[in-house]
Amino acid sequence: MKHIINYSVYLLVRILFCVVQSFSLEMGQRLARGMAQLLTDVIPIRGRLIEENLLTAFPNSTRKERHALTLKMWEHVFLMGMEIAWASRRIRDSNWPEYIHLTGVLPLMSLLHQNRPVILVTGHFGNFEIGGFSLGVLTYPTYSVARTLDNPYLDRFIKRFRESTGQFLISKNGGSGEIIKVMENHGVVAFLADQSAGPKGCKVDFFGKPASTFKAIALLSLQYKAPLVVCYSLRQNNEPLRFNMHVTGVLDPLSLPPESQNVKDVTQWYTKKLEEGIREFPEQYWWIHRRWK
Repeated sequence: MKHIINYSVYLLVRILFCVVQSFSLEMGQRLARGMAQLLTDVIPIRGRLIEENLLTAFPNSTRKERHALTLKMWEHVFLMGMEIAWASRRIRDSNWPEYIHLTGVLPLMSLLHQNRPVILVTGHFGNFEIGGFSLGVLTYPTYSVARTLDNPYLDRFIKRFRESTGQFLISKNGGSGEIIKVMENHGVVAFLADQSAGPKGCKVDFFGKPASTFKAIALLSLQYKAPLVVCYSLRQNNEPLRFNMHVTGVLDPLSLPPESQNVKDVTQWYTKKLEEGIREFPEQYWWIHRRWK
């Protein structure tokens, strides 16, 4: 029975994927706005959690401002899904400048040509799926750490998209051996670093409140002397399929003073960098996660 349900869901997603690929960008954006209205005002999925998160991050905001931000966030989430469908048909190594603008990427490009491991840090911010896809289009293969989906058919489908341009996946559960191998071979590993790590995580400040954050990123950086690069792909001017691939900070453990070579300081550094970007473009962040527990 579970096999039938999983396959039925997979078929539905494939059909929706094909339908979306036939849409114009304008039609897709109108649909995303309609779906956002539905999930904000008619069926407020995770409405209480989103409200709590926005109040924590922006305690001086009004209810009207939080409502507007919730609406824009859901539009972003739906538009992001459509952009994944469009990207596989439209973005190529021959035309990527039409869709992707690069900002502050020279430090990253320099590191990618050195014989050192590199760790990319981002969050559920902007279109993070397009970020990995774009680096593949630019012929820079990366290894992304991601959770395996419970539906095996959907998992294979998403995996094909992610690996279509040279982005390789490492399972979040049980993938530590692969991550170490990439580090030892001077490869590039990308992490989504904005979810709660539970009671065993490293507590750092995020929007003025302690948030449990995974220690592994800082530990890997310090152990393998791997530079940390905070980056994200932001939608430009709210235009679908137009991105600004932005590098906002680089931390090289070789340049750190001895007193800062610890997990907490390194974790706080990249968490603060993510927060700075989210504060500037809060509508492109996923406020649907329980970040503060």
